[in-house]
Amino acid sequence: MTETAESFKAKSTIKSDDREHRRKINFNINKYNAVVPVAKHQFSELMVARERAKNAKWRAIETLDQQLEEFERQFTKRGGKVIWAETAEQALEAVEKICKEKNCKTLVKSKSMVTEEIHLNQFLEKQGIESVETDLGEYIQQLDGEAPYHIVTPAMHKSKEDVAKLFAEKLGTPSDLTPEQLTLVARVKLREKFIQAEVGVTGANFIISDIGAIAITENEGNARLSCAFPKTHIAIVGIEKVIPTLGDLGLFWPLLATYGTGQKVTVYNTIVTGPRQEGETDGPEDMYVIFLDNGRTNLLNNPKTREALYCIRCGACLNACPVYKNIGGHTYETTYSGPIGSVITPHLKEMDDYKHLSNASSLCGNCTEVCPVRINLHELLLENRHEAVEFGMATYGERIAWKAWKTGSLNRKMMNLGNGKLKNWMINKVFSAWTAHRGKLNFSNKTFNEMWDERNGKG
Repeated sequence: MTETAESFKAKSTIKSDDREHRRKINFNINKYNAVVPVAKHQFSELMVARERAKNAKWRAIETLDQQLEEFERQFTKRGGKVIWAETAEQALEAVEKICKEKNCKTLVKSKSMVTEEIHLNQFLEKQGIESVETDLGEYIQQLDGEAPYHIVTPAMHKSKEDVAKLFAEKLGTPSDLTPEQLTLVARVKLREKFIQAEVGVTGANFIISDIGAIAITENEGNARLSCAFPKTHIAIVGIEKVIPTLGDLGLFWPLLATYGTGQKVTVYNTIVTGPRQEGETDGPEDMYVIFLDNGRTNLLNNPKTREALYCIRCGACLNACPVYKNIGGHTYETTYSGPIGSVITPHLKEMDDYKHLSNASSLCGNCTEVCPVRINLHELLLENRHEAVEFGMATYGERIAWKAWKTGSLNRKMMNLGNGKLKNWMINKVFSAWTAHRGKLNFSNKTFNEMWDERNGKG
């Protein structure tokens, strides 16, 4: 058993018993659950829209090399620069090189899970560069020294009282400020940073292949400021974010808004085609797009799990997952939590270290049901379990236990042998690993087969 699995189980045990923590999560998720069904009404044929989105992502991923090359051709025509990073280290080296060339002392960045994935803030801090999160939720998490808790709502686990207390400790504000007052405090602090920063970093919700642009959707406007105020703009993007055409945005932006935040469309939607052109009055002098692989081609190379690359990072599967709602985001100890994180993390990192995440699921299928691009998440979780066994990552004891279970369950005489007490003893005592982190099994004294035969006079 790896250290990551043991740590996950230990933290899960603590968090699932923390009623205040669960109250905060469910309070925020319930607000989401109240508005998402309303936003879905904007689609006259919701299932058709979801199928079209899935087909568009299928096309993009199946022709990923062509899509990315087309983006590069179009983007570089307008003076943009594309950097290909196979690993997180290569991406960080590219950012460091750009920052040194621009003599960067302060960097502002908008919300971006991919920069969390490569630990950009920690890296820049070591280089003596101040990296400031400008999304309010991310700013709160940065002040508290925590990673994002949720793909869409980074500080979902904090109440307004928690945030007021944090601002009082870190910024010296009164401890009884309202959410509106707290927002104004953050706004004043961050506006100064936008003006000071030499470099702005963003992610991208979509890479638009045919016109060579990135699309960003947000509710606060901080991504626009991160693009426009600094003289240099760096967009760090996972290679899977491609969509084939500009026309596809008319489908993906409303889907992402509906399933991500319960809006018809988010407040700010921006298409960035490159650095400032001749005759334009604003925008950066230089723009770089860093395409990040960092394990994504492992998924691409696997025909069964490739579908996970369709994800548009709406966070709907997290909000629907009974496991996530009980243990929270930080327990996973990964950048991407919840069902989608459990599917992709073993492929982005090491299967042996993170295969336990695929077992942290009830397999209820609710994640698949709510996915806007209809990724079969629960089936992919099962596929991860299968691959872990096929690659020889199951322990000897686990293999023996399941072999015994398979032999017994396929043999009617063995299944009918003994009473419930004997079976309970076998499972709960002999194969004690089953009940180490689960409730005890309680078998009936008679099997269904035996009761059926008795009822029909065959006993």
